[in-house]
Amino acid sequence: MAKNLIDKTDYKILTFLMSNARKSYLEIAREFGISGAAIHQRIKKLEDAKVITGSRININQKLLGYNVCAFLGVKISDPSKQNLVKEAMKEIPEVVAAYFITGKYNLFIKVFCADNDHFMHMLFNKILKIDGISYTETFMILDTVFERDINTETPLTELTEENNLSEQGL
Repeated sequence: MAKNLIDKTDYKILTFLMSNARKSYLEIAREFGISGAAIHQRIKKLEDAKVITGSRININQKLLGYNVCAFLGVKISDPSKQNLVKEAMKEIPEVVAAYFITGKYNLFIKVFCADNDHFMHMLFNKILKIDGISYTETFMILDTVFERDINTETPLTELTEENNLSEQGL
């Protein structure tokens, strides 16, 4: 969806939904002082345009027993094995995110495990057994400083305008 097809009200709705996606259309409508039907139409427009691709809840992994979080840099030995590696990663339940990247590694993955023994078993018996992986490097997460979604309170056009003005010394 082109940036100019989203107005300030849409951005406000997105910000509101990102803070609590479980709110009903009626509750959102009350917050914005417009009808529930208007909220429904706006959210449907954002979904149809793939701006909103779903809703989710955030869970505390540690309370579910996942005490180890790590990122792994993965080097793929042969570019023709990229798809094989990607599909194999999808089959490992501990892998919660995977990104193709530039730099020393081809793939960066995020994993959650119960403990270091679980992590070591997953690494040696699942990840390193995938055909096409030449080596990995592990980055253990000691503490999450913060996680957030993109800023929808300030539209991107305003953020880039601020950047352009500061580059011009204004």
